[in-house]
This record gives sequence, C-alpha cells and structure tokens, in this order.
Amino acid sequence: MFDHLLEQIANSLDAAGIPYMVVGGQAVLLYGEPRFTRDIDVTLGIGTDRLEELLRLVDARGWKLRPGVSREFVTSSMVLPCEDPASGLYIDFIFSVSAYEREALRRARTAQRGNAAVRFASAEDLVIHKVVAGRPRDLEDVRIILLKQQGIDAAYVRRWLGEFERALSQSFLAPFEKLWAETHGTPPSPGG
Repeated sequence: MFDHLLEQIANSLDAAGIPYMVVGGQAVLLYGEPRFTRDIDVTLGIGTDRLEELLRLVDARGWKLRPGVSREFVTSSMVLPCEDPASGLYIDFIFSVSAYEREALRRARTAQRGNAAVRFASAEDLVIHKVVAGRPRDLEDVRIILLKQQGIDAAYVRRWLGEFERALSQSFLAPFEKLWAETHGTPPSPGG
C-alpha cells in the first residue's frame, strides 16, 4: 500500500520537475526499524509560489486536500496536507527553500519502490529532522537509526544542528550528543 503510493508520488513529482525527498516515518522505515505510520511526509524543493502547480498535480492524481485546508493555511504553515482516498493514507507536502533543505535534497538517497526510484532523506538529514522535532518518538527514532546505520557523518549532523541551535535559540546538539554516546559509547569527534 505505501510502496504503491510512494511510487505514484515519486513518478508525479519527477514528471513535474519538482525536487523532493521523503522524510518522517517512511524514511525511518528505510534506516531504522518498522513502526506504525499512516502518512507520508515529502519535503519539496520549491516554495509556495508554485502552489498552483502542486494543486494541479494533486488533483490529477485524485488525491484530496484534507478538510479545512485553505491557501492561507498552506502559505503560513508551508504544508499542503492531502489524503489518498484509495488507501486512506495521508500525504503531507512540505514546501522548503532554505539553504539546509537544498543541501539535504542534494544528499537524498534513492530506494526502489515499484517502478520508481524514490528519493529519501539521507540518514544524517533524517537524524537532523528528528532531533529538531524533538518529540520522544523522534528521539527514539534517532537512537535506532544511530544503532543501525554505520558511518553516520556526525560532523555534518553537528554542523547543521549547531546552525539550527543558533537560529532558533534551542538546544539540539545536547540531545544528539547524548544519543550518540548511548549508541557509540563516546561523543562524536569533531571530524565525524
């Protein structure tokens, strides 16, 4: 069910020339371990100035906007929440044009789903997303990813978490370093 929808999303966005990467629970399944999720989170490398184009794509696929979604909601939240009526699954399209997201999109990894090479956030970028989100489930996802994925580029993760820490005046490095120590026995070295 998810693989078929991921294939549709990838093929549609590729055909429209919209850069993207799958983040959230579906990416955790790729790098971590199976867990229940009813949605697909997709970061787009476009801003809301291309909302009309995305709305046409959503309509052509037969996906529906979730109730109460307005243009004002989308432009303020930078999220277009949809539902696939055929499966009952949710799709959240997340608009992003930040320097970090541009770099993360370039680093995305592909995994075959049906007849599509679907672009997923790299393990490092998924760790960054999850640490910034900071919910207990997200931090548990990070712990599992750090245990299962060898060769995580800790320097890259620390660089961006430091940037977010300065920009948002929140602590992101400390939770990451605590999880790194739990999974690797030592804090990450400055060189990764």
